[in-house]
Amino acid sequence: MSRITFEDLEALDDDDFTEDNSEPMDEEEQDRLFSHWQSVASTHQVSIPAEMAGPIQQMTRQSNAREPVPFATLSRHEKLDEVVYEERMYPAGKWACVTKGEELYEQSISMAFMKLMRYICKENSAGRYLGMTVPVLNEIQISKDGKSFVRDILTAYYLPAEFQQDPPEPLDPDIVIVQREPVRVVTRVFFGTTTEETISRQISSLWELLESTEDFLRDTYIVAVYENPGIPCRRNEIWFIRRDQ
Repeated sequence: MSRITFEDLEALDDDDFTEDNSEPMDEEEQDRLFSHWQSVASTHQVSIPAEMAGPIQQMTRQSNAREPVPFATLSRHEKLDEVVYEERMYPAGKWACVTKGEELYEQSISMAFMKLMRYICKENSAGRYLGMTVPVLNEIQISKDGKSFVRDILTAYYLPAEFQQDPPEPLDPDIVIVQREPVRVVTRVFFGTTTEETISRQISSLWELLESTEDFLRDTYIVAVYENPGIPCRRNEIWFIRRDQ
């Protein structure tokens, strides 16, 4: 498997991989798409198995039909007419969750998301494509010394509104359906890859912007991801969780 640098990924045209196209892909398009995802995965030191080709094609063709996770904006903090961070409330809801504890953060989230992709695309008790929601959440625990991430990372996919009352059961026993409680968060947008290093920088940057250091959890953070891993410069957010929900 050939390697590709982050600079190479940045040079790719996002539109090549995000069209909402109901027509079946020909074999050349399928191979090109799968090779692209393999190249992205290689930067995370992950290899994509051949059985992921179908879910990758499905999610690529449906990439423009994404349902947002519901939330209410409570406040925005701006500087020079740009939003620096904002506070939101997310209601309770059902999420499909996977916990992985690989050596690297990016390996854990990649392997967890592949499991969720298979669940979303067909490996569920309904036997159908469920639909994509955004963002997908990656919940991080910080070690007691505050210097690194705890290895186990929880990755969560919000069930579309159609399935909130009666979620299809996963065929993969590693996926569990969880009723998550309402959460109030402060969020800040960032773009690009998500590694332990880049996330740690985003956490530090947001702490510097906040006036209070007592209102938010310091041992748990959430990375919210809005584009699939095949998008070179994807939109993410770092979430700080407010205490005493």
